[in-house]
Amino acid sequence: MDLPMNSDAASGGFTMNEILKGVGYMDLQEIRKDIDKIDNEITRLFEERMKLTYQVAAYKIENGKKVFDKQREDEKLQTLSKLGKDDFQKQAIRELFLQIMSISRKKQYTLVKEEKEGLFTTWRELPKGTKKVACFGDIGSYTEQAMEEFFGKEDIEEIHKKTFDGVIKALEIGEADYGVLPIENSSTGGISDIYDLLVKSDAYIIGEHEIKVNQALIGIPGTKVEKIRKVYSHEQGIMQSKAFLAKYPDMEVEVYESTSGSVRRVKEEGDAAHAAIGSERAAKYYGLEILQSDINQESNNSTRFIIITRQKVCMESGKKISICFEIAHESGTLYNMLAHFIFNNLNLTKIESRPIEGKKWEYRFFVEFEGNLKDAGVQNALQGLKEEANAFYLFGNF
Repeated sequence: MDLPMNSDAASGGFTMNEILKGVGYMDLQEIRKDIDKIDNEITRLFEERMKLTYQVAAYKIENGKKVFDKQREDEKLQTLSKLGKDDFQKQAIRELFLQIMSISRKKQYTLVKEEKEGLFTTWRELPKGTKKVACFGDIGSYTEQAMEEFFGKEDIEEIHKKTFDGVIKALEIGEADYGVLPIENSSTGGISDIYDLLVKSDAYIIGEHEIKVNQALIGIPGTKVEKIRKVYSHEQGIMQSKAFLAKYPDMEVEVYESTSGSVRRVKEEGDAAHAAIGSERAAKYYGLEILQSDINQESNNSTRFIIITRQKVCMESGKKISICFEIAHESGTLYNMLAHFIFNNLNLTKIESRPIEGKKWEYRFFVEFEGNLKDAGVQNALQGLKEEANAFYLFGNF
């Protein structure tokens, strides 16, 4: 069936009248038969193209060349897109071959030998004996709770730090063997400061632990909620309790170093008009009263904590991998990166973006996905991601 061409981009080169006129010439089943013939030919040609891809991979392996040749692909896409008769077809052709090239690269990565340098040492379990562990916050913090539940209270020497950066520095100077930091809350999302610190540090994630967080309003014994005029807490505690705080517009909210540090501050000030948002365990430790419990707006409010170390190790039983990558601020770059997970059948469990310092509107992407570093699909995906990213970070397998 030959239909007259037209520059109408919205209908792929044909006007609607011409399309309908053409349909009148043929039965729908006949049209579908013609489409099937074309699809079969496309499939045959695709297989021929992939055979040549293997030859390209063999040449690159032999000559030590990288799989991803951005300049070559950009030139090829530009040449092919010019074959389109209008803007719609030009863009469609570009998208089609962008996908074909992506598939081709994924196959080539399976043929390239895996790089052996920089691999993680595998642990079956954590070393025995007392461990020096740094955690964020004062005694009574949720991070302390996560630390004790993960390591066991009897097997650790606790080191409390007032800042996230303090935990990282404790690892860097050898003050601590491990660190525990909150990284994500179920109601407020990822904790951006932690992501930024991971990129700048040499810390690796070896585990995670989730706890139920029940924020409480804590004050001097005998105080009533209605008498409170100032409330201290970490910004996470405030965000998780914003619905409760909205009921008391006379309460002045002040961000403080941590939820547990806020409870300690109320104890030290001894002012009945001051209160803190924090844990019940902190209230108990400092001898204060819970003025109202469960003030977080989400009943299933939970926080996920990561366990980090400076040693480049991973757990043998690890089921989750955490990475970060930076890409060019160009059309299709994120699609190309995510395609590595699709073609290797890897399930993404999280993706988060953070702006890159000094680069306007450019972002880092933090990704977690299911898998183990020993898996062939994981190795293939990481190989491709490292080669195509402007910068790549592997945080751990846990």
